[in-house]
Amino acid sequence: PYYVDLNQTLFAQVSLHSTDPNLLVFVDTCVASPQPDFGSPTYDLIRSGCIKDDTVVTYSPLEHYGRFTFNAFRFLRASPSVYLQCDVLICDSTSATSRCTEGCISRHKRAISS
Repeated sequence: PYYVDLNQTLFAQVSLHSTDPNLLVFVDTCVASPQPDFGSPTYDLIRSGCIKDDTVVTYSPLEHYGRFTFNAFRFLRASPSVYLQCDVLICDSTSATSRCTEGCISRHKRAISS
């Protein structure tokens, strides 16, 4: 565990250990939970590459690292612990259409026909 103060800026990094220089690491989704099993409640920091918390700052994929920062918080009426779980993608940097280069993908609402 890391012990931090509320609102302290935390730096998170995911690194890929590979000799292939054409691979990128992209942080797709990061979810916080007061429980290690990630039952309810959960809180999205990043979802589908989109920032969901005002304190999150993401950094462009750089070689074999995916990086972001956020301010420490706690869940109300819950344990003082916050657990993070992140989904990352590994992409080929030579592909102009890879998921890593698309960034945030927001869902579009479909029109309801009459």
